Amino acid sequence: MHKLWVRITFSFLLLVFFALLGSGLFLADTMKNTYLELKKDQLNQTARLILQSLELDGLQKGKPLQEIVEELSESGETRITVIDDDGTVLADSEDHPAEMENHAQRPEVRKILEEGEESGISTRYSETLGYSMMYAAIPIKINNDVEGVVRVSLSLESIDEAITHLRYTLTIVLFAVMLLTTLIGIRISKGIARPVEAMIVVSEKLKDKDYSARVKMEPKGELGKLAHSINVLAASLKSQVERIQENEQQLSGVLRNMTSGVLLVDKNGEILLANRAVGIMFGSDPASYTGKQYMEVVKNAGLSRLIEQCLNDQIEIRDEIQLYYPDEWILDAHLAPYVGESGELSGIVAVLHDITEIRRLEKMRSEFIANVSHELKTPITSVKGFTETLLDGAMDDEDALHHFLTIIHQESERLHRLINDILHLSKIEQHKIMLEIENVNVREVVDRVADTVKKDVEDKSLQLMLPEDREVWVEGEKDRILQIILNLVSNAVSYTPEGGTISVGLKDMEDRVKIIVEDTGIGISQKDLPRLFERFYRVDKARSRESGGTGLGLAIVKHLVESHRGKIEVDSVEGEGTIFTIILPKKQ
Repeated sequence: MHKLWVRITFSFLLLVFFALLGSGLFLADTMKNTYLELKKDQLNQTARLILQSLELDGLQKGKPLQEIVEELSESGETRITVIDDDGTVLADSEDHPAEMENHAQRPEVRKILEEGEESGISTRYSETLGYSMMYAAIPIKINNDVEGVVRVSLSLESIDEAITHLRYTLTIVLFAVMLLTTLIGIRISKGIARPVEAMIVVSEKLKDKDYSARVKMEPKGELGKLAHSINVLAASLKSQVERIQENEQQLSGVLRNMTSGVLLVDKNGEILLANRAVGIMFGSDPASYTGKQYMEVVKNAGLSRLIEQCLNDQIEIRDEIQLYYPDEWILDAHLAPYVGESGELSGIVAVLHDITEIRRLEKMRSEFIANVSHELKTPITSVKGFTETLLDGAMDDEDALHHFLTIIHQESERLHRLINDILHLSKIEQHKIMLEIENVNVREVVDRVADTVKKDVEDKSLQLMLPEDREVWVEGEKDRILQIILNLVSNAVSYTPEGGTISVGLKDMEDRVKIIVEDTGIGISQKDLPRLFERFYRVDKARSRESGGTGLGLAIVKHLVESHRGKIEVDSVEGEGTIFTIILPKKQ
């Protein structure tokens, strides 16, 4: 592609060339025509003067005609010829009349003799002389009758030479003007083209999203204003793009980190945007959703129905839906249409809030209330029943009185333990009990637990195996760690048949300590494992109550472990035994 200044210069020179060429040709032609007209007038006047000089009454009178013509021609450069009315040459200043052919058919003579005009002018090339001649003829009238013609001719050789010289001069002038115009045109075109080309380069960069591009040149006039406008536009574009990018990043960050799913669907049902939470809910990469129909992605009849209804009715919709694949989710779906600048529907926005945990907690709360009521009802009913029995007269029987009071006391203790466990668990969950951090030797805590459960272990002929390590230190609260291990070991004793084995192991790792409580008890089924740490959840309800358990022990253990920034894991095979693993960090 040619540079802009080359094209401007070429166009300018082409225009100037044709303008100068046309002007030169017109000027040369005009000068030639003007000169010929002057010569024509001159020849006509010369012919009239010669006719008056002949002083003839007729062509046959006076001094011999040939001599007169020769004398008259000596004073000028013109050739004089006298012709009879039949075209015969009577006299000629440069040739012998008798040897000359008939001139009746010469154009200038014919105009007078045949056409009757007052003068005749013609110009033609002479093969004999080798140059053009101009002829002017006027009639010789005697008594108003045309008796002949006086013709005066003039060589145009000098005119041709003058015209040729003029053309040569014009050519030189044209070449000089073209050369000067070229130099001036190049300078002017470069002065115009350079800033324009710089602006084009900046425009191309702006088109390619390089908003740092600027026009460095500072031309004057309108080009300067245009360059300044482009720089202002570039700065404005850069500022706007940065603002848009910042907004996009903010929006992208918000959408990416939202726990609620966001789905943007256009009016044709094509997905425009889906955030990470939606991908988690549908079990696939949300980036692959863009451009697909919502029915290909949303494989749920309830949500598809809500999207279709929102697109058709263009109203806000809020409903609760349930997903079953790939995981079970309970979602609060809020759908709303969005419109463009013209007010027409552009699509819908669907916001999906995960309320699975809320519903689970509501269910747990409901079950907790029912469980608390049930757990409280049993000892209260026992106390109430035995009290009424005693009041009805059984208190007179000393054995019965002692038996019933013993039961009332046991149920009161059970009720007291239940209430204490509920209050303790509530305080732990609300973080009202602060840790009193100290260095704890976990082996010492295990030994204390072993002493506490020693009688129960011996009663059931169980084998309790303790860790070999004598010192395993962690930062934590000693009483809480004791309560954790005691709960797990007590459960193991309760649910391990006679003759079974219970082992407590310690693993001292680089930054953590593992406490492992393993038994060969009845084990836990796989369906019960996920709910094992829920409040009041019992695997074997009848046996749990017989052992005096409240159903809150493992829930308390879980919260105590979490208060130490640790975690608890359980692995069990029904009928074979259970392994509880507690992982505590060494440093709090």
